[in-house]
Amino acid sequence: MAYVIGFAGKGGTGKTTIAALTVRYLVEKKQKAVLAVDADSNNCLNEALGVTVHATIGRLREESLATVRSGADRPGGMSMEQLFDYQVQQSLIEAQGFDLMVMGRPEGPGCYCAANNIIRKYTDRLSEKYTYVVIDNEAGMEHLSRRTTHKVDLLLVISDPTKKGVLTGNRINNLVDELQLDVAQRRLIINRVSDDHFEKLKNCGVELAFESIYNIPEDENIFNLDLEGRPVFELPADSAAVTKVFSILDAANIP
Repeated sequence: MAYVIGFAGKGGTGKTTIAALTVRYLVEKKQKAVLAVDADSNNCLNEALGVTVHATIGRLREESLATVRSGADRPGGMSMEQLFDYQVQQSLIEAQGFDLMVMGRPEGPGCYCAANNIIRKYTDRLSEKYTYVVIDNEAGMEHLSRRTTHKVDLLLVISDPTKKGVLTGNRINNLVDELQLDVAQRRLIINRVSDDHFEKLKNCGVELAFESIYNIPEDENIFNLDLEGRPVFELPADSAAVTKVFSILDAANIP
């Protein structure tokens, strides 16, 4: 089975950027098969990775339901499950060194839970074909309560440099325990914060029950790349964010 790295945290913390840098780390340093999963309904991991989305799980689900409702013939006499499985395989976006699967934004009531169930099912199934799986979950804690993240080797909880962000990180950590999720390692990363302010946040009166806590400094290169619509793979190797994320992942002893 694949080594799974999951991400959690409230919106606006830079979670997707760090997830994309993690994909870059695995591609460059491990050089084995990587599956990136954008499990956020407001998908944007593809932009950070520099690839174009041609299909999403949410849209495929809607198309499959429409086929059932219309009574249209299915190719080759496939069952509905076989057809959808084929479509999901075709939806994988192939890039240099990694593949990407995107949940997308489904339509209609109850579809988010259904799409999450599909993401979980196919992540498990595809894990047999990849050495590493990187899952960028949606903001907040809903993905945990719906158990999208149910088997993770390394969970990186991302916070902004605020006490509220750190408190949210703690709530995510507690929810992992409450739901008895299978998570081997947990790390808290406070993003876009200097070393001095990082020390202040660690001593702001919030007891942080994480195995390790890290900070990533503000990196102007990320701001400039984002303005130009360029992916994090184009960040200089000596960029502050790249070197810090890589050192955090080195410390995790990823096999």
